Amino acid sequence: MNLGGRKYKKVASAYLLCPVTFFLTQVEMEWYVVLLLVVVLLAVLQKWWTGRFGYCQSQADMRGKTVIITGANTGIGKATALELARRHARVILACRNKNKAEAARDDIIKVTGNTDVIVKEVDMSKLASVRTFAAEICKEEPQLDVLINNAGMAGPSKKTLTEDGLELTFATNHFSHFLLTNLLLDLLKKSSPSRIVNVASMAHLWGRVDFDNLCAEKWYNEGRAYCDSKLMNILFTRELNKRLAGTGVTVNALHPGTVRSELFRSTPWFVKVLFERILQPFLKTPYQGAQCSIYCAVSKEMAEVSGQYVCDCRIQDPYKPGMDDGAAKKLWEVSERLTGVTS
Repeated sequence: MNLGGRKYKKVASAYLLCPVTFFLTQVEMEWYVVLLLVVVLLAVLQKWWTGRFGYCQSQADMRGKTVIITGANTGIGKATALELARRHARVILACRNKNKAEAARDDIIKVTGNTDVIVKEVDMSKLASVRTFAAEICKEEPQLDVLINNAGMAGPSKKTLTEDGLELTFATNHFSHFLLTNLLLDLLKKSSPSRIVNVASMAHLWGRVDFDNLCAEKWYNEGRAYCDSKLMNILFTRELNKRLAGTGVTVNALHPGTVRSELFRSTPWFVKVLFERILQPFLKTPYQGAQCSIYCAVSKEMAEVSGQYVCDCRIQDPYKPGMDDGAAKKLWEVSERLTGVTS
């Protein structure tokens, strides 16, 4: 070990704020020892970080209950579906890619032994597809106990409009779920007590709803589009809660955490590298990310709770942008117009 005085004095001030770096630069050791120390440090940090995650403690059985989950063929949607199937629910996987959905169904049946897992095709970027799906559900299903609006995407790098003239991120993350929920409300009310679970994100903190740019008429930024769409999820939940008063149907929004999923499949390559490679050890697994959805769907504590924002299986206040009742009401009215929903 070389802790020479002159060398120590020369570099000490530069490393006062980084003791680990200072230690490593002053102590002569083999590279593999340094690597081992870094790995151990990261492992300890990851253990501490993941230990903060919340888990659903409810053991509630869902036998006799019917659940719809959009985007259920992968990620937290699939993990949620698997856990609800394990609890004996009838689970409907509402997915765009039928082949992937059927593979997910087969996996879920193999793991849980519950064969009452159904695949339904729906493209949440197309309002016509949502209407067709909802019509089939209302015709074929006598009840609907839980609707989990889970499907979502992070915006593509270039502005993309859907066949309905809507910006793709907003269409997938908000407008389609607004339409689907409204089309299934009568069935949910008929099945009450029932629950609606909207998978939002803490990214709503950075969102704002620009009512003059809802279809990216003026400008587009993929990061802003995602944050704005997640704010829409929160505001939609807030306004819907008011309209559901006395119906026996509850609605809550949640932040699942940052999860290892396909959410970033349409983002620029450097964003995918960041979330799929560099930050992966600190991201939630799909199972961990699904805990909040499961909690909102099954727990007795949430049976009569409505209009709330849930994070790590705990009720929290949303960030300030998500508490704007005026914006929530206006968003509802604009969403009705753009999706063709009539009150």
